[in-house]
Amino acid sequence: MGIIIASIVLVLLVAVIIINGYNHLVTLKKRYENAYAQIDVQLRRRHDLIPNLVETVKGYMAYEKETLEAVIAARNAAIAATTQAAAAPGDPQAMQQLGQAEAALTGTLGRLFALSESYPDLKADKSMGQLMEELRSTENRIAFARQAFNDAVTLYNTKREVFPSNLVANTFNFREAQLLEESSPEVKQVPRVSF
Repeated sequence: MGIIIASIVLVLLVAVIIINGYNHLVTLKKRYENAYAQIDVQLRRRHDLIPNLVETVKGYMAYEKETLEAVIAARNAAIAATTQAAAAPGDPQAMQQLGQAEAALTGTLGRLFALSESYPDLKADKSMGQLMEELRSTENRIAFARQAFNDAVTLYNTKREVFPSNLVANTFNFREAQLLEESSPEVKQVPRVSF
């Protein structure tokens, strides 16, 4: 009789450990998915600001058509990567593509800002100043959201690797989530937007 009770207690204990581990992993996964949603909001805000920026600049920089087209092309690629990443937050391929697309966008914006320094009337334009301030603010928000996402992913990945959660993670196919990292050194700085 004692062996039966001990067996029942052991089975219940294992069931509690499995259920608790599973629920905790689900909670942490939802946390990093929510953190990515915050990045998504800020990236979309950034992407929405760019057409206004290009329209403002276009009148002053008539001879810089190639740069303006590069900015729009990079924005469109970033939107596509953002959409793909939103469908699978934490997916290694999606996070890598997003990082690369955002790096390319930041690079083309940097070229645009460098060229705009040559246009004094553009520097004095009030709407340009407002757009630049909004972009600067958005870049800061993206950085904070990225940090929150990476913290949530790190917590999830740590939980899925420690015992006994690793047994639950492997059994129920909880995959490792990928951090959202900048893919090039120049992205580590917010684009310079001084006017």
